[in-house]
This record gives sequence, C-alpha cells and structure tokens, in this order.
Amino acid sequence: MPSSEETPLLSENDVQARHDAIYRRFSPARKLAIVGMVSGCGLIPLFVTGSFTPSIPQIAKDLDTTGSIINLAVSLSAFAASVGGLIGGSYSTMYGRRAIYTFSLPILVLGSIGVATASNIPSLLFWRFMQALGASPGQVLGAGVIGDIYKLEERGRGMAVFFAAVLLGPSLAPLVGGWTTFHYSWRIMQGSLGMVGFVAFCIMYFFFPETSQPGTRGIDKLRAIQSESTEKRIGFVFVNPLRPMLLLRSPNLLLISIILSASLITVFVLLVPLAYTIGQRYNIANEALIGACFLPAGLGNMTGAALVGRISDRTVINWRKKRGGVWYPEDRLRASLIPFALIVPIPLIIYGLANQFVDGTPGLVICLVCLFINGIGVEMAFGPCAAYLVDVMHSRSAEALAANGGLRSVLMAAGIAVVLPMINTFGIAITNAVCAVMVWIAFVMLCCIIRYGDQMRAWVDVGFSTAENN
Repeated sequence: MPSSEETPLLSENDVQARHDAIYRRFSPARKLAIVGMVSGCGLIPLFVTGSFTPSIPQIAKDLDTTGSIINLAVSLSAFAASVGGLIGGSYSTMYGRRAIYTFSLPILVLGSIGVATASNIPSLLFWRFMQALGASPGQVLGAGVIGDIYKLEERGRGMAVFFAAVLLGPSLAPLVGGWTTFHYSWRIMQGSLGMVGFVAFCIMYFFFPETSQPGTRGIDKLRAIQSESTEKRIGFVFVNPLRPMLLLRSPNLLLISIILSASLITVFVLLVPLAYTIGQRYNIANEALIGACFLPAGLGNMTGAALVGRISDRTVINWRKKRGGVWYPEDRLRASLIPFALIVPIPLIIYGLANQFVDGTPGLVICLVCLFINGIGVEMAFGPCAAYLVDVMHSRSAEALAANGGLRSVLMAAGIAVVLPMINTFGIAITNAVCAVMVWIAFVMLCCIIRYGDQMRAWVDVGFSTAENN
C-alpha cells in the first residue's frame, strides 16, 4: 500500500523535473546572449521602416518623382512586413527559429542592396518589398525564442528586454536615418542596413542555437510518426502562411491585438508629426535637433523595460500563490492595468494641451517630459500583454505574435493615416485626447479579459497552453 501511495508523487515529481530541465538547456549567460541576439534582429525591422521616412524628399528628388509616389514604398513595406511576419511565424513552428533567421536575413541583405542601387520607381518598390519581407520575421520570432528558453515565472523580464529594443526603433530610426541622409545620402543609409543585416546573419548562423523545445517542431513530429521501415527523406512541407490569422477566432487573442494596437498608436501619434508639433511649433529648424527630440521616448522605453519585467513576473508568482498554486494566465495582464489607466493616456493629453497652448521653452520641456513618461507607459503596457500571448499559446507563440502583428499593422496603418489630417482640422489637443480615449477603451477591454479570461478561452479553444506544457 505505501508503494502505491508514493508512486503518483514520484511520477509527478519526475514530470516536473523533466519540465524544469527543458529550461535548463542553456546557462543564464547563454540565455542573455540569446536575448541580445534576437533583440538586435527585432530592432532591425523598425530601422528598415523608420529610417526610410526622413529620406523621402531626397529619394523623390534623386528619382525625379514626387513624395507621394515614394510614399507607396512605405505602404508596400508595411504590407510586406505583415506577410513576412506571417510566413516567419508559420514556418518557425514547422522548422524552428534558427532556420527562419538564417533564411530571412539574406533576403534583407539583398533587398537593402537593391533599394540602395535602385534607379527607378519599379525597382525601388520591388526591392523595398523584399527588404521589409526579410526583416519582418525578427519581430515575431524574438518573443517565441524567449518563451522557449525562459519558464513562466521568468519570462516577463526577457520579454521586457526584447520589446524595449523593438520600441527603440520608432525613436532612434528617424534620428539615424535623417542624420545619415543629411550628411551622406539615402543610398548610404539603405546600404548600411544591408551591412547590418549581413553582420546579423553571421552572428545568428555561427552563434544562435535552435531554441525550439525538443519534439515541438512540426518537422520533429513528422519524423516521429514516420515509419521506421521506410527511410524516405522528408522534403519541403508547405505551410499556409495565413494559418496564424485563424488564431484570432479566439476573443482573448483578438482583444489583445486591439489593446496592443491602442498602446502603440500613441507612440506614432506623438512621433510621426514631431517635425510639425515640436519643430515648427517651437521654431526648431535643425534636423539633428528635431531628431534628438525623438530620444526621450526611447529612453522612456528603456526605463519601462527595467521596471516592467520584474513586475510582470512577480505578478504571476504572487497571484499563483494566492490561488493555491493554480495558474491563471490572465493574472500577468494585471501588470498592465496602471500603465493603460494612467501612464500612457495622461501624458498624451498633457502633451496636446502644452503643445497647443504653452509657448517657448516651458512648452517644449513639458512636451519632452511627456514623451519620456509615455515611453515608460507604452513599454509597461506592451510587455505583459505580449508575454501573455506567449503564455497562452506557448507551442505556437511565434504564430500568435505574427497574427497579432498582422492585425495590428492594419489597425495602426489606418490610425496613422488620419493623425495629420486630424491635427490640421481639430488641433493636437483634441487629436491626442481622442487617442487617450482609445487607450481607456483598451483598458476596459483588458479588465474584461482579466475578469472573464477563462470563460472567453472556453468559447473558442485554439490550442491554449496549460501549466503542464508551458
């Protein structure tokens, strides 16, 4: 009788030991190196996008066309980024993370060289599409990699570092792109992206290990079920790149995508018109000084990352204890409540009022402080929500991020398109206030997910993770 009572306990301990061993495959130092590598690759897509915009007037002049025509390359690259993210997410589930990095980065290199040497509009558009296509998987794969190597209670810190790097893009890319274009040329900037892509490829090829957990890749499962009597080699397996979008049938994943879009739109509402809202408003004509005004938002992102990672993980641990060891995935989202309620929308409103009604140095200082605080809030809002996607879709985390990114790109493109017309028509104070209301609506959605998350997951089960396989 005693032996039968002890057997289940030993079995449970054995399962837990095997689960923990999966996350001990890499040493802490190796994990940090992996996070650094994927964070660098996650930053590149934002530079591909952000460094191009300041170059539009020079590109239009060089190719003897108009800025509106060159703007087609911006729209095309946004579409390519969505397609590339979906392809990368789908095939990383089948073949693993390393394979996608080593295939996509050379496409980025070729695309960047093509853009840098383009002599007409058709070639510019084609190579711009390839450039964005090759860069985009870096954004969706990074979160999946972090989910592969960090267990549930440690994942928030890794996510915070990764998304801090990603969110630095909107702040740093226009500064670097504008400075390089002004002092050298737009072709040098695009060629430099190709060099960065080549360096990234070399680093990933020689130093990046496959992080997918043993037996979880689609190709591993195909090999496992293949008859041992036939030694037929498994060829290329086609994966529908639109498959990740089916995950949005889940109300949890759909609402999180909308919530993340609401937080990120504030970044672009503040930064896209910066040359007008700060440059013209406070008589700053120097492009380098205007570019420097982007930096407070980036510094805010870094500060937010230093705070939110530990808060996110601690929230999961504390609420798990309160529930007697029961894991409730939506508990992680509680770390985003204060940012969505206060830290993101309040600076947005103050920025609009100060920019419209406060003249001179005091107005400029208030605006820069608001950019910094909003940067903190966006990182603190974004990190736990993105980590939640990995928590609840652990085996298909890259696909979940790709589906999220695809929908988010559409929503944000629509939002960004109306920013300048709204500012011109209604003023920046009203425009920012409307954006803040959108953030508060997202806050209400977040509260609903936290309160009714388990019921909502039950409505449409798309293969959600459990405590045992997370």
